[in-house]
Amino acid sequence: MRLQTLLRAVFPPECLCCGARVDSDFALCGSCWGQTPFIFGAACDLCGVGLPGQSIGGEALICEDCHGVARPWARGRAVLHYADNGRKLVLGLKHADRAEVARAAGPWLARAGADLLADDPLIVPVPLHWRRLAMRRFNQAALLAKALANVSGRDWLADGLIRPHHTATQDGRDRDGRFANLDSAIRAHPRNGGQLSGRRVLLIDDVMTSGATFSAATQACFSAGAAAVDVIALARVARDG
Repeated sequence: MRLQTLLRAVFPPECLCCGARVDSDFALCGSCWGQTPFIFGAACDLCGVGLPGQSIGGEALICEDCHGVARPWARGRAVLHYADNGRKLVLGLKHADRAEVARAAGPWLARAGADLLADDPLIVPVPLHWRRLAMRRFNQAALLAKALANVSGRDWLADGLIRPHHTATQDGRDRDGRFANLDSAIRAHPRNGGQLSGRRVLLIDDVMTSGATFSAATQACFSAGAAAVDVIALARVARDG
């Protein structure tokens, strides 16, 4: 008996959300798939949040949030809404050491960002401050970036950006407070940032709420000479109502 077959017999694949048995690794069972808020169909072209209706003639759709605040990046995509199983998956990746969520998310990100990947971007994760990285032991955005690079065959740069200042948590802040908290908080890496020059960059993070983190990271990419910047998040926090 092959080792892989033996391992599957002893440790059969389990659903990422509920633990039920599934046919393959890094998968959701049918029930959890139906309860996971994947974003299909019409979506905002700048942040990826799902929208009612459909685009007409390929015309870009822009949500209310993105009409209200300037986005420095060109296009944005998201895989999930940050609710129900979407929230459960993100929190599992972020706080419960569930790296398998990033592995599963690779194909999901590739689907959501297929048009962005067609431009052969350099995939760059949003960075963590070293203090938070030491506490968490990994950067969840870097795990997602690596998973997307593995699936898509595109280049990725784990440390193209740095977060030299330890900023307070974004929790509980309004939109203006989130942007102010991250003003100049992200910079190009002093040694590796030069690799961003002249490249189209695809920034990746686990969650997009106000867009403040992506905005700070985008500005850092442009300061390093990036030719263009797009963004993609595993989950998008949608405005209530």
